[in-house]
Amino acid sequence: MHTPVTPFALVPWKEGKRPDVRSGWRGVSAEFGEIVLTCPLPRTAPESVVSEARGGRIPAATFESRGIHTDSLRLPTLNRATLRVGDRVVYMTRNRWGATLEQRALLLRYAGDHYRLAALDSRGFVLTRAADAEDPGVTVTVRESGRGKGRRLSVHADGRAEGGDLALALVFAGVDRAALTRVGAVRSGVRRVTELWAEANS
Repeated sequence: MHTPVTPFALVPWKEGKRPDVRSGWRGVSAEFGEIVLTCPLPRTAPESVVSEARGGRIPAATFESRGIHTDSLRLPTLNRATLRVGDRVVYMTRNRWGATLEQRALLLRYAGDHYRLAALDSRGFVLTRAADAEDPGVTVTVRESGRGKGRRLSVHADGRAEGGDLALALVFAGVDRAALTRVGAVRSGVRRVTELWAEANS
């Protein structure tokens, strides 16, 4: 179902006690119901960190990073990652050497559609589904604002969206997207070298 989406916001939540603490973002979309982003899920397997977005009328989306480097991560990263929406694996590729935000964008293919995820800055990003012969496409902008208890995640869609569009966009709010920005890429590169060294000497 493709439909216009009323802008909405998610707010932080946290519950449970260690080691089963869950936290993330939650809110309500007028068109898609309650949406909950858990980032990350409680760890149930070694060398794996997973964030998940789910809601009443969106398919569940999970983003998982695997490897020895994940033991020290708070959120999954774009390295060694698998993205699933519903029962489909989403193909991902990016230009690690791109100089601009657009050049560094993450390209995705899901359910026959092509998407581009680009950083706006360190606190915001935009997911675009490319137009085709049957649909003009959609753009979903997600931006974090505020500090402390005043934090919120604003979601705005231009065009007619479906549940998979929102699931794809929102799960990335629970991912370390630093590599999509130039400064973040440098830091990510340094961290990646450290990870490779650790794996080679483990």
